[in-house]
Amino acid sequence: MNDLTGITDFGLSWLDASGPHSEIVLSTRVRLARNLQGYAFGSRARVNDRKAVLERVREAATEVEMLNGFALFELQALEPRTRRILLERHLASRELVGENGTGAPSSAAVVASAADPIGVMVNEEDHLRLQGLLSGLRLRDAWQLVDRLDEELGTRLPYAYHSEFGYLTSCPTNAGTGLRASVFMHLPGLVLTKEIGKVLQGLSQVGLTFRGLYGEGSEVVGNFFQISNQTTLGKSEEDLIDHLEKIVQQVIQYEQHARHILMRDASSVTEDKIWRAYGLLRYARSLAFEEVMNLLSGVRLGVSMKLLPGLSVYTLNKIMIFTQAAHLEQAAGRELPAAESDAHRAAFVRRIFATEGDVSPDSDSDAGNTSEGTTK
Repeated sequence: MNDLTGITDFGLSWLDASGPHSEIVLSTRVRLARNLQGYAFGSRARVNDRKAVLERVREAATEVEMLNGFALFELQALEPRTRRILLERHLASRELVGENGTGAPSSAAVVASAADPIGVMVNEEDHLRLQGLLSGLRLRDAWQLVDRLDEELGTRLPYAYHSEFGYLTSCPTNAGTGLRASVFMHLPGLVLTKEIGKVLQGLSQVGLTFRGLYGEGSEVVGNFFQISNQTTLGKSEEDLIDHLEKIVQQVIQYEQHARHILMRDASSVTEDKIWRAYGLLRYARSLAFEEVMNLLSGVRLGVSMKLLPGLSVYTLNKIMIFTQAAHLEQAAGRELPAAESDAHRAAFVRRIFATEGDVSPDSDSDAGNTSEGTTK
């Protein structure tokens, strides 16, 4: 398979906002790093090693029940736009798609289930990166999915394992369980009350870290943070999952308290910020992606506080994915220069708001009754 034609919602089941605490936690991801015996991995892997690994994974996938009807995308065979779509949907990492400017690595691939929200990145930093992605805070569910996939693949592939160090990985910090669990959170309350610094500092003190939208090395935009474990050696998978869930539950409580403080002590300022964000998204004619993310933060806060009852979290999640550059180009069927991309992005947001929920402030009914012709 060399494109995503005909499967426009591929890998996007987490957008439905059906999971617990979905107003704060967008998604939960669990990954397992694995390498195969007999083949060099990491920077030492040769072209033949990588090719052999891909063929072994391809063969094993045909026998794995959880990957029944799987799709396999070989990155070098894909159009650059399709590779970026996989990145924008979090099905592939920046390293796997070659966003560092070197192009996609040889024999790099994504294997994705047709039914379950699971998949495998092949020949990234490690031979295999098994992953599960679910809506809301569902660490245990995501872990169970990936653990089952790991067991099925492990009976067919010879994992590199050491009796003392556990599963062997390219980076020592991933050795042991090879597990990296992360929770993608929206924390505008903590940012606006200026408490976010204390929370992030506290994460580092308990063995966790934070990243931006695209994971390691990416910047935080729109008050969206990925919180994950830092190391895996010396602890069981269950311990790592339990620890992360405990801390994330605390962060959720802090965020809920911060939102309460905002509405108690600065309700007019907060509501103005929310409605300004909504107005710009609803009527703007040109929007950069970072601007969309920052405005979505305000609108998402308004939805969670019941100030924008006509919108759903699902709609906002969809905007966050489909306003990314490669998705806009896919919809347009061609490359889009930056300025034109900004115009397409704004038009897409206006169309979504017009068709999937329009809202108006109680004190200004005229704001929500603008004729449809002005929003196209």
